[in-house]
Amino acid sequence: MNAKEKIARRVALELRDGAIVNLGIGLPTKVADYLPEGIHITLQSENGFLGLGPITEPHQDLVNAGGQLCGILPGAAMFDSAMSFALIRGGHVDTCVLGGLQVDQHANLANWVIPGKMVPGMGGAMDLVTGARQVIIAMEHCAKDGSSKILPNCTLPLTALNAVDMLVTELAVFRFKEGKMWLTEHAEGVSVEEIAQKTAAEFTVDPELHLMPMGAERGLV
Repeated sequence: MNAKEKIARRVALELRDGAIVNLGIGLPTKVADYLPEGIHITLQSENGFLGLGPITEPHQDLVNAGGQLCGILPGAAMFDSAMSFALIRGGHVDTCVLGGLQVDQHANLANWVIPGKMVPGMGGAMDLVTGARQVIIAMEHCAKDGSSKILPNCTLPLTALNAVDMLVTELAVFRFKEGKMWLTEHAEGVSVEEIAQKTAAEFTVDPELHLMPMGAERGLV
């Protein structure tokens, strides 16, 4: 099981039946493949959909916010961007799952640009992290050069301040509460010492620290 699959499986366990969920591009789109039995969610996409279906069952005339061909489920709704962002800004999205470039110990997020590199736009991330009721960041623990992506303070341009509720990596789960960053789960075979070595941010170990559970592959429908 690779790192991205571990992350997607763990995030899937956090979603609740009946929730309206926005999955960001990249790794977060994999979350829908690992929903537990009995859990049915409605996927919202900022380009104007409620009720997107699996990417594995694409319709040639439909794309999600990332430009990927996707499916659509019975009862789905389509609307313009004004309505889509009214849903987001109005607090009607229960959970958003986004990728991240950096997260810091103050629950700040940077995920939209690396200065000096071309970027097509910030998309809906800034609206989602301030409008959704729960913000989950799904990202690999370290960058390709081995440096930590979890920092005392983000060094890249911020997407939002104090907006992250939960951070899931292949090594650990962190939650932000009481003004602190708490280590609440560790992956199998990963010690607190290893997590601390690969995490530049300061964190507090939860007294009820436990093993990170993994979901089973099931799929959105």
